[in-house]
Amino acid sequence: MNNFANLGLSDRILSQLASQGLVTPTPIQEKAIPLVLEGRDVMGLAQTGTGKTAAFGLPLVHKLMKVGEKPAPKTVRALILAPTRELVNQIGDHLKAYTANSHLKVGIIVGGVSIRPQIERVARGTDIVIATPGRLIDLLDRRAITLSETKYLVLDEADQMLDLGFVHALRKIATQLATPRQTLLFSATMPKLMAEISGSYLNDPVRVQVAPPGKAADKVTQSVHYIAQAEKNKLLVEYLSRHRTEQALVFCRTKHGSEKLMKNLVAAGYEASSIHGNKSQAQRERALKAFRDGRLMVLVATDVAARGIDIPGVRHVYNYDLPNVPENYIHRIGRTARAGADGAAVAFCSPAEMGELRAIEKVMKITISVGGGSPWQHQGDTEKKKPQGKWRRRGGGQGRPKQGGQKFGGPKSGGRKPRRAA
Repeated sequence: MNNFANLGLSDRILSQLASQGLVTPTPIQEKAIPLVLEGRDVMGLAQTGTGKTAAFGLPLVHKLMKVGEKPAPKTVRALILAPTRELVNQIGDHLKAYTANSHLKVGIIVGGVSIRPQIERVARGTDIVIATPGRLIDLLDRRAITLSETKYLVLDEADQMLDLGFVHALRKIATQLATPRQTLLFSATMPKLMAEISGSYLNDPVRVQVAPPGKAADKVTQSVHYIAQAEKNKLLVEYLSRHRTEQALVFCRTKHGSEKLMKNLVAAGYEASSIHGNKSQAQRERALKAFRDGRLMVLVATDVAARGIDIPGVRHVYNYDLPNVPENYIHRIGRTARAGADGAAVAFCSPAEMGELRAIEKVMKITISVGGGSPWQHQGDTEKKKPQGKWRRRGGGQGRPKQGGQKFGGPKSGGRKPRRAA
């Protein structure tokens, strides 16, 4: 199989894909679509940027187009859950394109905006709803929507929903769905808790995997630059100056840190903006649109806010702060080298972040090449002991003292989870 026409999709969908210039499916689409059309539960594992949305969206649209009647008021035929507003909106854009000129109605339910218009839209019945778990539960609690006729469930970016603490919300939602139903789970990584999700929600699933969990896209060039925390801002400006005409995405660990860094970049003469949990939905959407349109060259983001960024023009990703959860590094660098393009990912590693770096390399089963500086090593101490002296770089050169009195190496792999509000 080397084109969508061989996957069993309807002529109407094939025509829509052709109008968008889509002819050849990606590996995850080629493997998953026939299984979904057969009615099988599917666990799909693929890197970000490989077309997972079409892998579940196209066969769902194909099936729902065959239903000859409108959905009853307040009911939903297919439910797609995603962890962030940005990702929900991105999935919604794709599905609205697939269903253009058809009778299918696609609805979006997210927080950060007025709930009243959402209640009014779902009151008429919806074929496909894409939602964040928190806002969906708000509507369920108000009895504004019912899932008793929902026979299709999709969990997209399921690993991130686990990281954000949505397990209890997923359980509450699952108890209200129709049975039997078809469940599809898609993820870029496979943390241990995913086995629980699989066993609880999927029935005899087929595992579709096009790359080992924890593997980055092949065309991403990765490097790490060892640098003191206080020098990171200067180093980032230096890197950005090398590609002023190419877009860059910069990841920070906190909302406050993202906003402060963005202001520093603007002061340095860069067209930059930020997205994080302290920004309203309207502010986040404006920043993303400006970035997507090429009016912004640098976007600073937290992990949660950046989920769902699908902008092929992003050539550079900077990990200004290394993530506490190593799998998030994979998602971060997956924002570049999308759809077969090339990309570069640079990680800035301070002495306090050596533990995070080791955890990332362990999950990815690689050693990230050194792009600058020398690896940090404490004099005569181990990772598990609190440092008493000064830091030095391997191979000579005096580093900066460890700040904050934290343990050397930071949290263990998969340690403190990011806050939901990021």
